[in-house]
Amino acid sequence: MSKGAAAAAKGGAKKKGMTFTIDCSKPVEDKIMDIASLEKFLQERIKVGGKAGALGASVTVVREKSKITVTSDDSNFSKRYLKYLTKKYLKKHNVRDWLRVIAANKDRNVYELRYFNIAENEGEEED
Repeated sequence: MSKGAAAAAKGGAKKKGMTFTIDCSKPVEDKIMDIASLEKFLQERIKVGGKAGALGASVTVVREKSKITVTSDDSNFSKRYLKYLTKKYLKKHNVRDWLRVIAANKDRNVYELRYFNIAENEGEEED
């Protein structure tokens, strides 16, 4: 009997929740985007059980200054889906050309919105 099966048999196993964060500090400081509209967009678009907007108790979206935290009780919620929805929001508000969604180096469950490095590209084209 494996360890996981033994823990489940005892009744001690509980569902593990996932927590993801989107750090929007740079674009919010520059007043390029409104974080409240991103929060509303995520609440309307995240699908739970095949239905968009019906988050229920399984998924929560919370805004804290310039960060949005998405917590899911369901282990099926993927980080990639959150990135997809964030990119869709950026495209809808016509800022996708200047911002990109990048996973932070420090923590695996954090996405950052950063600017494209345009200055480096201009320097390469002049040569």
